[in-house]
Amino acid sequence: MLIKEIRVYQSPVPLKKAFFISLGRIDHANNILVKIYTDNGLIGFGECSPFMTINGETMESAFEVARYIAPLLIGRDPENIEDCVAVMDRLIYGNTGIKSAFDIALHDLASQAAGLPLYKYLGGKQDKQIFTDYSVSIGEPQQMASDAMDIVERGFRIVKVKLGNSGKLDVERIKSIRAAIGQDIAVRVDANQGWTVDEAIETLNALAPFDIQYCEEPIPRWAFTELGKVRARSPVPIMADESCTDHHDAKRLIDMQACDMFNLKMGKSSGLFKALKIITLAEKHNIPMQIGGFLESRVAFTACAHLAFKSSLIRYFDFDSPLMAAFDPVEGGLTYHENGLVKITDNPGLGVSVPDSYLDGLKNFAVY
Repeated sequence: MLIKEIRVYQSPVPLKKAFFISLGRIDHANNILVKIYTDNGLIGFGECSPFMTINGETMESAFEVARYIAPLLIGRDPENIEDCVAVMDRLIYGNTGIKSAFDIALHDLASQAAGLPLYKYLGGKQDKQIFTDYSVSIGEPQQMASDAMDIVERGFRIVKVKLGNSGKLDVERIKSIRAAIGQDIAVRVDANQGWTVDEAIETLNALAPFDIQYCEEPIPRWAFTELGKVRARSPVPIMADESCTDHHDAKRLIDMQACDMFNLKMGKSSGLFKALKIITLAEKHNIPMQIGGFLESRVAFTACAHLAFKSSLIRYFDFDSPLMAAFDPVEGGLTYHENGLVKITDNPGLGVSVPDSYLDGLKNFAVY
């Protein structure tokens, strides 16, 4: 089986409403879709959601880098994923988002060729239920409390709260949210690098009475050498997100005993191939993990859901982004159910497709 054609599409999708995090306002999911055709008739789909403030990519820049990557994959065996990943890494440093889109499509093809759903191809098994959280956009305390209450009334049992632009105000935000939703709903927080080291320690201690599951990336990613200090003085477990992009980062964090958990995202790790390396390290050191994403559609999040069955240490799931989009162009793949339950099928590969009726209206290029 060889790759004979690649098509790359810009897929901007507006959100239902603006979403705010400590890094700024978000109005659109500006995504890239990759469609790979093989000489035996299989088609693989991949996707990324370039994120300027985290992986340094935009939809436009990822689209242009894809013009360099795609020709190098023509004629290659998509089942030899390690070779294809090495080709991309030799070509250009970083650009983890667009590399992840190609990586996901390659895994889709390889698992289809094996006649297996992706999770089985990866060596996983469906031995647990996946419940996604739903995120509260950062804002004024009362508005955030109202938004959290709306999430709970929609049936979700896990609320993720965006924090990070003021430690003292963040405490008031959580206080208001807990007062609105009570103590029975799980609450986790994400500061998106928004606190200083001292502010993080002070804020996390102030949040202790509110039963917080964990805090994602409390301080700037470049201050990762200080993350262990925050962890040692925090009553809330620390999850590394932006500071843990690939397996090299994961090893550094482990060596420094800097965090309690890892957050895996395809757009940070360059896809599944390197995410699996992080999982191997986490299992060796008994580190729990979350799988999340940026603003991808159900194409990429279906890959996330399959990966979630790879390890018993993958215990937390942040799969709400597709629910925030104004429309959903994807057919097949993961589905959402009561209380945020996520399910996948046993169809070969990802089991997803994106109809030509949608793709034909998008800016795209093709390589043969």
